[in-house]
Amino acid sequence: MNKTILITGATSGFGKAIAERFAKEGYTVCITGRRAERLTEIKQELEKQYGVKVHTLTFDVRNRKQVENAIAELKKQVERIDVLVNNAGLASGLATIDEGDVDDWELMIDTNLKGLLYVTRQIAPMMRAQAGGHIINIGSTAGKQVYKNGNVYCATKFGVEALNQAMRIDLLPYGVKVTAINPGMAETEFSLVRFKGDDERAKNVYAGIRPLRAEDIADIAWYCASLPQHVCINDVTVTCLTQATSVYAIKEAERVKPSH
Repeated sequence: MNKTILITGATSGFGKAIAERFAKEGYTVCITGRRAERLTEIKQELEKQYGVKVHTLTFDVRNRKQVENAIAELKKQVERIDVLVNNAGLASGLATIDEGDVDDWELMIDTNLKGLLYVTRQIAPMMRAQAGGHIINIGSTAGKQVYKNGNVYCATKFGVEALNQAMRIDLLPYGVKVTAINPGMAETEFSLVRFKGDDERAKNVYAGIRPLRAEDIADIAWYCASLPQHVCINDVTVTCLTQATSVYAIKEAERVKPSH
């Protein structure tokens, strides 16, 4: 049976890499994002390279009505969703709680929590009716340990951690798997978005280290989704070799070299 995956925030980074990985495995791929032209480009690339069907949905996960309307249309085109990847998320700003920008807070809460909930609310009943499926929530090491000036972003990712556990409990009777993938430092558009287009500041985040790649997370998502039906990975936290926690990392040059 041909399987179908829905990936939010698929115009770049983890989402795009996951779309490519699952297309390579023959999945029908449904990709969402706000950049319609970029979605069309990815659709054409994947269909040409892998010969799979790709559906595009242009909407902002923060807008509940847009989410509902887009997924209602998608349901007319696909019979089932086997895998949902809640990937859409972002950080905006980096400041202490007393100096934080409230607009940044609302953007992160609306995207990282409410957006995830809006999409899940539309797809979970489909999986319940199917008596099966897999929800993969992209969290963060920031949902495991708070770091300086990360306050609200970390709070949203702690929220994703809680929702991931709650989804697994609520959907357990229906055979729906729920997995959290929590990446550490990864070189995507994340820092560029956080620093609102300041390219130099974003590059400095990864200076001297070899961060995770989007493809690394895509491989992990595929591994989790391809396990036998009776196996569910609940939670996986992944960092690059030179990062130990969300607050402790070293430069590549600081690694101890072999003594012989």
